[in-house]
Order: sequence, then structure tokens, then C-alpha cells
Amino acid sequence: MKARRLTDAVTHHGEGPVWSPAWGGLRCVDMLAGDVLAVGEDGAVVRRHVGAVAAALRPRRGGGAVIALERGFALEDPDGAASALEPVWTDPGVRMNDGDCDPDGRFWCGSMAYDQTPGAAALYRLDPDGGVHEVFGGVTVSNGLAWSPDGSLAYYADTATHRIDVLDYDRDAGLTGRRPFVRFPDDGNPDGLTVDAEGGIWVALYGSGEVHRYDADGRRDAVVELPTPQVTACTLGGPGLDRLFVTTSAEGGLDDGVAGSLFTVDVGVRGLPARAFAG
Repeated sequence: MKARRLTDAVTHHGEGPVWSPAWGGLRCVDMLAGDVLAVGEDGAVVRRHVGAVAAALRPRRGGGAVIALERGFALEDPDGAASALEPVWTDPGVRMNDGDCDPDGRFWCGSMAYDQTPGAAALYRLDPDGGVHEVFGGVTVSNGLAWSPDGSLAYYADTATHRIDVLDYDRDAGLTGRRPFVRFPDDGNPDGLTVDAEGGIWVALYGSGEVHRYDADGRRDAVVELPTPQVTACTLGGPGLDRLFVTTSAEGGLDDGVAGSLFTVDVGVRGLPARAFAG
């Protein structure tokens, strides 16, 4: 499958696409610009600045959004007003990177060092009462995170490991039993990912110009090709939740005319509604 271009090059480092009818469709982030982008069906973009970094976002059950900033979180109200919570750490060399909501309405987001120092990052959980918990450390580039359709499994990528892991999920126990799900060669860099209603895992492979789909047994069964190499993340959306939206990056000075654009393709399988933050 070949993806088509939806927008102009509207991001420097596009990431974190999410589709939610609650906020009118597709949103993503221009991460290092600190902007949240609302993207229309026609490719029109409305940009809003939220901080030094806008790493990831998900809808809130009562309206608005939860947003991962450089070193913590912010809550956006239904009217668009946003307030930042207390920073989770003070080290200016580490920032938030990617996350998702679990089936119980908690927002999980992982970090990375700007210089990608091995093991300098961690995965955190924001609870609806505002409490933040470090789930595990020793991470290098915390990236894609998404839950299976029944919520019993989570898929997670620390890009530097060149693999997607799968973990068991329980509300009380959290994420346990981490084990490899898909292994990539040393030049395979799993970035953002999403799970469809059939349990398939779609992952953006940074540097490859491709998004791969793996079935629940870890077998690759689809490839989406893009005309730019730095693909960063993907989500399923549209009125039927059957369109794949893919963000891309122009970081590192990539200038191929399309890097930083959003792309889309009809994939013939439905996605899952975005899980929302309960806080």
C-alpha cells in the first residue's frame, strides 16, 4: 500500500496522531515546537502552542485533552484552557516522548534523553487524581504504547532495543511480564504504534519510510510505503476508523520536499476508539 499526502510539510517533528470525535477528528503534535495541531479532512491545520515540548496527547472523558509536555503533564479543559501540573523531574536533559491511555483511564507516557543516553529514561503513569508514578526505568527512547482490543495486553517499543515488546495488563498489577513480540534488525527502529480492532499492531519504522502491520501472533501481513524516510507514528481514524494517518519528521535537516507532512491511506480494517483519560 502507498500512502498519499494529506498536508503540506506542517511539522518539523510530527508525532502522536490521535483521532477522536470528541475534539472533531485528528490531532497530532509538532513535538519540539511545542504545538498541538488539529488537522481537517481537507488537510487544513490549526496550530496551538502549549509549551516548550508537546510530546503526546489523548482525549479526556469530560472533554478536552491530557497533554505530555517536556517534563510533565497538562490538562486541557473543554473550552481549550490548559493548566500544567507540577513537573515530574527537573533534569533539562530529559523530555517526555510518547504515551497512551490504559483501559482504566490512566495516561502512561515515557521519556528519553535529548542525547539518547542509554537507560536514562523511564515510563510514567498519570492517575486521574493527578498522582504520577514511575513504572519502570532503564529506558533509552520510550516510544509506541498501545493496548489490545480486550485491554489485557499492551505493546511497547523502546526504540533502542530494536523490538516491540508485549506486556500483560491488569488494573492493580499494572504492566507485567514484559517479553519480546517482534524483533527487528539493527537498523530497524520502531517508533509510534497503534492497535486495530482485529488485534493487529501497526508500527512506524523510523528511517525506513514504512509502516508495518503485525498480526496478534507477530507475523507481518501488511506494509504501507511513504515517500519520506522518517516516519514517526500512526493511528487509525476517519468516520469509519479505517484510515491510517501517519506523521513524519524533517529533523536532522531532512529536506526532501515532503518530510514533516501527514499522510493517509485506506487500510480496510477498523481501528479502536481512542481511550480517554479519566481525570
